[in-house]
Amino acid sequence: MADITIYHNPQCGTSRNTLALIRNSGAEPEVIEYLKHPPGRETLQQLIAAMNVPVRDVMRQKGTPYAELGLDNLALTDDQLLDAMLAHPILMNRPIVVTPLGTRLCRPSEAVLDILPAPQQGAFTKEDGERVINEKGERVAGA
Repeated sequence: MADITIYHNPQCGTSRNTLALIRNSGAEPEVIEYLKHPPGRETLQQLIAAMNVPVRDVMRQKGTPYAELGLDNLALTDDQLLDAMLAHPILMNRPIVVTPLGTRLCRPSEAVLDILPAPQQGAFTKEDGERVINEKGERVAGA
């Protein structure tokens, strides 16, 4: 079993960059394509609890049915928001990464660096050309 799990959407650049940063540390994570294999209620609740964030903070608005489902209604309960994410997995923001050091929504992708158990093994540049890790495996200032 992998020590690192990523809830991943291969169509998302942030998710792809996060996965690449994990691999740049020498780890091969368990990759869960959550749109094909969405987490159940209990797992989703555990992830949110481990991140110590409100349920609403794990919801993606852009490119989802968030607005049409009226999920911007602040009167909705956490259970109602969870129900929506379970019915429409695209509403789950990504990528969520679980490591022995913590669980985090990795937006931006370099947020994963704070919870990776092993250092980066070489240079890394994000898909958009932003340099994040130098040749010595060190985080570039501002990244």
